[in-house]
Amino acid sequence: MTKAIVITDATLCDAGEHHEKATAEVPGQTESSRTVWESAEGIRAGVWEVTPGTFSSTRVGYHELCQIVSGSATIKEEDGTAFDIGPGSLFITPEGWTGTWTVHESLRKSWVVIPFEALRAATD
Repeated sequence: MTKAIVITDATLCDAGEHHEKATAEVPGQTESSRTVWESAEGIRAGVWEVTPGTFSSTRVGYHELCQIVSGSATIKEEDGTAFDIGPGSLFITPEGWTGTWTVHESLRKSWVVIPFEALRAATD
C-alpha cells in the first residue's frame, strides 16, 4: 500500500544543516535543503531555507514549484521584472528560468522539482 507523506507544519520540518550558499553575491549567506520524497522518475519534494542576502538562480533541466512558508524576498527575473514573495506565495520557475533573489528575512519554502526528462519520458 502506498501512503501519503504528511508535513503538518513546514515551519517546523528540519531542513537540514546550513552551508554556504554557492551563488551568494556576498560571503556568509547560508542555505539548507531536505528532500522528503522522490519518485522513481526523479520528481522530488522537500523543504529549503536560506538566510538574508542576494544570490543568482538558474533552472537547468527542471521545473520548480515553490510555496513560501516564512520570510520574505524579492525575485528579479532576467528581463528586469521583479516580484515580492512571502508566506503563502506560490510560484513556478520553469526550466531555463534565470533570476536573482534578494532575501530580506530568512526564507523557507516547500518545493517540488520536476526534471524535464521525467516529463519527456511521460510523453514518449
